[in-house]
Amino acid sequence: MQQPSTFHYVIHYEKTSAVWQLSELFVQHIPFDHEQLIFCCIGTDRSTGDALGPLVGNHLTQDYAFPFTVLGTLEKPVHALNLLETQAELETRTPYPFIIAVDACLGEEDSIGSIIVRDGSLYPGRAVKKELPPIGNLSIKGVVNVGGFMEAMVLQNTRLHITHSMSTTIARALTLAWQRHLLKNKQYRNDYANYRNPRQQIGYSNFR
Repeated sequence: MQQPSTFHYVIHYEKTSAVWQLSELFVQHIPFDHEQLIFCCIGTDRSTGDALGPLVGNHLTQDYAFPFTVLGTLEKPVHALNLLETQAELETRTPYPFIIAVDACLGEEDSIGSIIVRDGSLYPGRAVKKELPPIGNLSIKGVVNVGGFMEAMVLQNTRLHITHSMSTTIARALTLAWQRHLLKNKQYRNDYANYRNPRQQIGYSNFR
């Protein structure tokens, strides 16, 4: 059963502060110290609209030094045909993983380009009327095109530019959130051990 949402955040990927604002949200809601933190990037490289997840996975694994387990890339996508197998494997892990699920979705015309972050799981394949089990403790969705009619065709004819641009924003924000988490921990240690020596303390000026 889908968990009730405690927050629902929406921002357009072209907003100037999108990466920073998303990173702030991720710092607050992603437990980066969890022993089994999994980023499950859902979608397929056979559809430009549905490639959002695999593109995010590619950015995280190839473009950034992201130290967490990432499932779903252009080379090895997680999609409708292997999602059940992937979920079954995740359920065997100890401790039980905290999963961040990333997927594309369809919406209203004025919401195209919006990145939606919410607490709780998402339902993969819902845009194309596929019934798959929910996945994720935290979900990140990108509205890539208009829904309501011939969804599979709409996804296949979505501009790659918007999908790629949104994936870059999401991946950069996740990476920045991880870096800010590290700095926050180091700041705390410095404040505790060297609270009278400001030269030993670390700020966030490099990320502004």
